[in-house]
Amino acid sequence: MNISEIIVFLLYLAFMLGIGVFFFLRSSGKGDKEYFLGGRSMGPWVTAMSAQASDMSAWLLMGLPGSIFAWGMGQVWIAIGLALGTAANWIFVAARLRRFSKASGDSITLPQYLTNRFASTNPALKIVCAIVFLIAFTVYVASAFVAGRSVLTAIIPSLDPMVAIAVFAVIVLLYTFLGGYKAVCWTDFFQGLLMLIALLSVPIVMAAMGRFGDASLYDAVNGAAFTTNLFSASWTDIITGLAWGLGYLGMPHILVRFMAIEKPSMVKKSATVALIWLALALGATVLIALFGRTWLMSDGTALAAMLIPADRNMVFIRIVQDLFPGVITGILLAAIIAASMSTADSQLLVAASSFTSDLYQPLIRKNKATDTEMLWVGRIVVAVVAVIAFLIATSGGEWASDIMNMVENAWGLFGAAFGPVVILSLFWKRFNFAGALAGIIAGAAADIAWLLLFTSTISEAVVYNTQIYEILPGFVCGLIVAVIVTLATPAPNDKVVGIFETATQKGVDD
Repeated sequence: MNISEIIVFLLYLAFMLGIGVFFFLRSSGKGDKEYFLGGRSMGPWVTAMSAQASDMSAWLLMGLPGSIFAWGMGQVWIAIGLALGTAANWIFVAARLRRFSKASGDSITLPQYLTNRFASTNPALKIVCAIVFLIAFTVYVASAFVAGRSVLTAIIPSLDPMVAIAVFAVIVLLYTFLGGYKAVCWTDFFQGLLMLIALLSVPIVMAAMGRFGDASLYDAVNGAAFTTNLFSASWTDIITGLAWGLGYLGMPHILVRFMAIEKPSMVKKSATVALIWLALALGATVLIALFGRTWLMSDGTALAAMLIPADRNMVFIRIVQDLFPGVITGILLAAIIAASMSTADSQLLVAASSFTSDLYQPLIRKNKATDTEMLWVGRIVVAVVAVIAFLIATSGGEWASDIMNMVENAWGLFGAAFGPVVILSLFWKRFNFAGALAGIIAGAAADIAWLLLFTSTISEAVVYNTQIYEILPGFVCGLIVAVIVTLATPAPNDKVVGIFETATQKGVDD
């Protein structure tokens, strides 16, 4: 146990809590729009850093380098897919979604936006969205809790894993519970900076020291599966990796950042910051994995032990502890906590905002709930989702210990369910409510069916393991069904067409 690491950690956690308390005091009495969307006052730098930090959860420092470490450069196609997806999201979706959400009744959640976009009073779409949200976000938050446990037990080996998860969960819960969207965004801003510093410093120091180990260790264990050649990956690995990029188009906790930016004209600056951050972060992650493969392990036996899911997630942690003195180690390991927190807080908040705005207010309270009541219901939902995620994270089993698997499943469900519908709502004037509802249901159902029947992520495939990521068939199915149902049902009325035309007017910058 290193006292300096623990002190640095405690200071970092106190800083995060301080931000939550600060925005709780500043936003008190300002209503649900302030709590859930920050009053649409977020600038380009905070928006960019918050979007990327909430996107790149602990899997960036643990899951992805662990996968590359175990299986080789074929896993880099995931990073390529994510880079392409991020770029497409910022270039084609961000500014347009900001304008559309404002034109659609000043919407503050994705389900609310989709419902208002079609000027509908039918609650079916909101209900379906809320169900998908609660399932996927709970799994996503659980993955962040597992990452938090790994870091805390690495710093304090004597700490019980259950206690470690509980400590992490309570910290995230408190500042999200108190401070709302602004607290989440500003903590994400600092967390994004810390993540980038940590990711860049490790390969730079390793390169400066010339400590890459024995290159023969690349093939010491599992040589048939591990490859250093990017293009020697199988076609299924390439397709699966690139398919990860589709997830961005339907990721609620990222899309809400676009909805909350102060003006559409600020998106260009945000996009530049975000894409530079992503390029540096993903490049550093690949280097950390490869350097770890050749340097961490001194022999094939040790390497073999690192290939099991729970251990390969520790590559970044092991390197940092080996490279740096206590204080620096504490700062860099705090980056993993930062990555985990920045995703968990966003997902807790979006899940809460969806439940309160899309289910509780219109269906349970019949639009009679006060702003104060909405705030406290949202906070209760944050706590409930956190508790369920805690139970998943502490359940044991190989799936619940593999950060990459949990993130992969949640990411796929979001992308398949919402990606096609978001794109069509922004670019197709003829698109209607029936098509959106059918597309979400079809995309989610196809994603889950493919996961269970044709992959081996959670368990052995029931039919056949295609090794194709479930997001791809789910996305394609959702897109096709949305288009067919739209064309088979009446065209949208003049009000819906008017929303589209208002949002697409050139020169509009509110």
